Amino acid sequence: MNTAGSSEARAEDAVASVRRSPLRHPATAPSAVLAAGAASAVYLYRTDPHDPGHLLPQCPFRMLTGLLCPACGGTRMVYDLMHGHVTEAWLDNRALLLAAPYALILLGRWAWEGLRGRRWRPTLSPRAQVVVLAVAVAWTVVRNIV
Repeated sequence: MNTAGSSEARAEDAVASVRRSPLRHPATAPSAVLAAGAASAVYLYRTDPHDPGHLLPQCPFRMLTGLLCPACGGTRMVYDLMHGHVTEAWLDNRALLLAAPYALILLGRWAWEGLRGRRWRPTLSPRAQVVVLAVAVAWTVVRNIV
């Protein structure tokens, strides 16, 4: 009896079963993110982040420094958008409001590719990464000075 051949066959069977696992399907991660986002949206719709005493997370950067981070106001912005208050959403975080459609497009593409059985990972060139970081730092400085 050839034990090396049988152990190789068992290893191949184990790899094949992992590949067939529903948790490894390319649509699993985007589906989980969409489900968590939907559950969070339901909670946020009924919880006003403008009022104190809710279970929404606080910004750790603001708690440590007292300054607004680039994303501060994002929760309030989403709440205001869900209730049709576009002007208030604009005042909560202008940069994040402008970036939100792009983020939704990326999420939609990730889900679409996953449903088609393909893995999709967007990449940014090093130059684009520097631009995103520079915009985030500039926005942080501007919103804390004004």
